[in-house]
Amino acid sequence: MKAVALIQHLPIDHPEALLDLDMPKPEPGARDLLVSVRAVSVNPVDTKVRAAGQTREDPPRVLGFDASGVVEAVGEEVSLFRPGDEVYYAGDITRPGSNAEFQLVDERIVGRKPASLSFAQAAALPLTAITAYEAFFDRLKIDRDGADAGQSLLIIGASGGVGSIGIQLAKQAGLKVIATASRALTIDWVRELGADHVVNHREPLVEQVRALGLRFVDHIAVFNDMHHWDEAVELIRPQGGIVTIDETHLPTAMDKMKTKAASLHWEFMFARAMFQTPDMIEQHHLLNHIAEQIDAGHLRTTLTDVRSPINAHNLRAAHRAVESETLHGKIVLSDFA
Repeated sequence: MKAVALIQHLPIDHPEALLDLDMPKPEPGARDLLVSVRAVSVNPVDTKVRAAGQTREDPPRVLGFDASGVVEAVGEEVSLFRPGDEVYYAGDITRPGSNAEFQLVDERIVGRKPASLSFAQAAALPLTAITAYEAFFDRLKIDRDGADAGQSLLIIGASGGVGSIGIQLAKQAGLKVIATASRALTIDWVRELGADHVVNHREPLVEQVRALGLRFVDHIAVFNDMHHWDEAVELIRPQGGIVTIDETHLPTAMDKMKTKAASLHWEFMFARAMFQTPDMIEQHHLLNHIAEQIDAGHLRTTLTDVRSPINAHNLRAAHRAVESETLHGKIVLSDFA
């Protein structure tokens, strides 16, 4: 099968950072789906894994943590899907990724592709939708169905992939969303997605949020990095919660978190698959929920750029675009030539 893989961890401008290879077609295990991949998305995790490490990969490592496609075959214990089903998923960081014609993925972390979306539109969603959903509803314990309507949520880094679907999920839950964005393009984007207020994360946040008439906010999601930690701590309400998706080596003073009895939550959407948690199937359920909401017209794809075909040249360009940190929404590659 065709695949794009790395043999050595290299900067993206190196011509061998990602390579077109021919690799063996895998065989499904007991709960695996063998998926014929039709479209993939590129996320910051792709670029981080590609750039990290000094050793050579043997066998070559296939990246890719977003995909949509068609079930080709199933393992003997599979009960949720059958061959021919159209699916979408983010996969498992400990297994070969989606940048290949065929991929194995555990059925418990796969959802049915939204019927109203193309494969490219669907591939933009899984990793970011799972991340935002788990961050809000599993970590911060916001009620998905509106019991917390009217509460405020500050999303720092709102125009990226996670923020783009996160704004929509938060609005569906009835929250008042304050989104950060710094360019005219991204400001328009987050407003289009439903943000109630927009503040500039390149300027002091505390003053901007308080100018909206809010001394504190109920919830804060940090979807870029932890450079705004001190401001987040200042803005979170007593007994409120902050969720972040990025590890950090920056100082993260906790004294004011203690005096506010506020909580810090880490979101890592691969945790359930990596550790085979008892509730691993929740990702199947939440992806199906997202698909239902999209098909009902309540949510929309966050695709902003699609390129074809899926090959090393186009994936290197996509990695380069993600590393530029100027994207809004999601970049997708579709179809193998």
